[in-house]
Amino acid sequence: MNSVFVSLRDLKILIVMTGIFASSIVVANVAAAIKLLALPIGPLLFVVPAGTIAYAVTFPITDIADEVYGKKIALYIVWAGFAAEIVMLALGYADYWLPPLEPYMQESYQQVFGIQWRIVLGSIVAYLISQHHDVWAFWEWRRITKGKWLWLRNNASTLVSQLIDSTTFTIIAFGGLYPIEVIFDMTLWMWIFKVMIALCDTPFVYLGVWLCKRPQQAAQRTSKEELDIEEREFEEEMEG
Repeated sequence: MNSVFVSLRDLKILIVMTGIFASSIVVANVAAAIKLLALPIGPLLFVVPAGTIAYAVTFPITDIADEVYGKKIALYIVWAGFAAEIVMLALGYADYWLPPLEPYMQESYQQVFGIQWRIVLGSIVAYLISQHHDVWAFWEWRRITKGKWLWLRNNASTLVSQLIDSTTFTIIAFGGLYPIEVIFDMTLWMWIFKVMIALCDTPFVYLGVWLCKRPQQAAQRTSKEELDIEEREFEEEMEG
């Protein structure tokens, strides 16, 4: 069985990344259920669920983890996000059945945590498919480019993954409720908006990779320096 070894400093970085990833997933799911955003960008008006930006944050995180720590670690983060999503739904549903102090409190709680099963199912299925594709595609592009052109690997994997996510979610959540033309338009505009966000995250991916690799590089230098010192001390002892 293959094992993944990380230093304590790497572990701290991964804990922070996983925390940001999981919180983004939870915020995206809660926000999408209660608010739609109307965003005028130039001559276009994008109507997308709230939480779209929060969800878009998750893709550069897995790309950074994939680049620095490998595919297995990136998939661990994906499954941690999935666990956070399931726990949030379970705890929210459990509290839903407890009696409120005032009736209006139940209505407010219903607005935020009321479970619409098609939307929940669409979100979960789209999440699992798109995130696994993103990790796999990033790794494949890394193999094809021989580890070069991080900007290409980041965007090529994310853009396709976002299209898979938008299409899967829209079909499961709204298929049969609206005409096919409306489903197509909804998917297209949601994907275009996500693409615009994805193109802006490339500098942050480079920054994240650089910050994560700094401890590794420092540790490598330290290990080499310690090894050189030990070799010199050994040689001096042998000569003495």
